[in-house]
Amino acid sequence: MSSLSHTEIWTAIDALAKRFDMSPSAMARMAGLDPTSFNRSKRGDGDNRPRWPSTESLAKVLEATGVGFSEFAALTERARPPSPRAVPLIGFAQAEAPGMFDEAGAPVGEGWDEIDFPGQGEDGVYALEITGDALAPVYRDGDRVLVSPSVEPRRGDRVVVKTTGGELLVKELARVTARSVELASLTPGGQDRTLDLAEVVWIARILWASQ
Repeated sequence: MSSLSHTEIWTAIDALAKRFDMSPSAMARMAGLDPTSFNRSKRGDGDNRPRWPSTESLAKVLEATGVGFSEFAALTERARPPSPRAVPLIGFAQAEAPGMFDEAGAPVGEGWDEIDFPGQGEDGVYALEITGDALAPVYRDGDRVLVSPSVEPRRGDRVVVKTTGGELLVKELARVTARSVELASLTPGGQDRTLDLAEVVWIARILWASQ
């Protein structure tokens, strides 16, 4: 296991106190320590040099709370920024070409670039770059939307829909019935659509957008 950073240690202490619905000072008192042991003023001096909790104070807190070190170490994950993950990227116009997606809506074929998005672990996630202002002001030219074909879309979600006619639609999922899918426009004055289920190849949920 890699060594824990100053920020990770203090984040885990705060998270441990929160788990037991108490302040860091109250947790220190419960462990028989000086109530100021975990105060923010004790985490660095005037020169911004990091100050670490003592091994003894950590041991007493873990004993008092009944939390093992491995469990405590897991709390440090909250301080670690998510690792960037490379995801496929393609322009919206290029994405409408045949052969860019499989039947489930995952990216295939050639012409895809790659970009880094943090902390997205779902299978098949990809990014579409919006071209033009047809979706403004919700999405503007150059915005990138992160799309997941594996996350089940719900009513009110923004989605990308592939039709049997080759269209790639960006809409809000309004309603799904046994026979049809109702899609609402994202823009004032835009066109709502109702598609027969037989017209829908796949629906993928928009998770995030860079704007």
